[in-house]
Amino acid sequence: MKSIHKFSRRVGAVPGTLVHIGEKRADQVRIQIMDYDEKDALQLDPKTVEECFAFRDTKTVTWINVDGLHDVGVIEAIGKRFDIHPLTLEDILHTEQRPKVEMFPNYAYVVLKMMRIDEEDNLQVEQVSFVIMKGCVISFQEQQGDVFDYVRQRIMEAKGRIRTMGSDFLAYALIDAIVDHYFVILENFSDETESLEEDLLEQAHTNLLAEIQDMKRQMIFLRKSIWPLREVLSQLQKYETVIFSEAVDPYLRDVYDHTIQVVDMVEGLRDTISGLMDIYLSSASNKMNEIMKVLTVFSTIFIPLTFIAGVYGMNFEHMPELHWRWGYFLVLGFMAMVVAGMLAFFRAKRWF
Repeated sequence: MKSIHKFSRRVGAVPGTLVHIGEKRADQVRIQIMDYDEKDALQLDPKTVEECFAFRDTKTVTWINVDGLHDVGVIEAIGKRFDIHPLTLEDILHTEQRPKVEMFPNYAYVVLKMMRIDEEDNLQVEQVSFVIMKGCVISFQEQQGDVFDYVRQRIMEAKGRIRTMGSDFLAYALIDAIVDHYFVILENFSDETESLEEDLLEQAHTNLLAEIQDMKRQMIFLRKSIWPLREVLSQLQKYETVIFSEAVDPYLRDVYDHTIQVVDMVEGLRDTISGLMDIYLSSASNKMNEIMKVLTVFSTIFIPLTFIAGVYGMNFEHMPELHWRWGYFLVLGFMAMVVAGMLAFFRAKRWF
């Protein structure tokens, strides 16, 4: 019902109506600006959104990063100044978007899912939207904290080609950072899967079943978030616009190859997790069989003992054994011999 409430806030609204749909993950909106060219680079933390407007038309490359989407006024102001379509702004504020790319005459709009492991080893997932223009990239995140620190470092320290290339290369670097971090997430899942498999082989219990189900749900979510990336990157390579130059095409193909590897890893982990479920069911079945085997052995041993005790429990008057001086001990000895004989037989058959 929670998700229904989210969507109900825009049902019947005019297309392009700006409504934030999603969790409020930041107390206040934070804006960061990085502006650079081949010779110099600067980093700013503006206090107001209006301070970003001066970077609309410059000869340098500008990266404007917005953390926090709950303040619709800030998003609307940026959209008006940078000529972003209202439908794009609506998608930016709707944080349940599927990864996609949309091309407009003056910019490209890309939506991705950024994933990272927090300090408590929990998986954090948020939507990141990129508006890629000639000379400018605007990124919109749900909260502070991302996987772009290495990109910032490359810009400030002039590492690699990023300072000599345009905004299309900056967009590639940001997308590549997100995709490369998928490998970190999947390696973490792979380690958890191996550990879980070892625990299953030792002993299967219901807690492990809950962990398997949780991992299975997370892998389904990962697949939904990562699978459309192939289409996104493929479209970025196919579109011939003034935004992406031919010099960036090899880098986009490289990210596309990484995406294929990520998808293959996801599919492999899904198969492994499905195999874990089979291992759990097999282990639980074997455990039940062992219990039933022990119970069956005990039952089988007591069947003849019950028969002997039943016969001599009838107390008929003319049962000669009832009047023997050592009859009681003879019967007990015979019953002990029966038990020993049956145990020896079971052992010979390797039934236990």
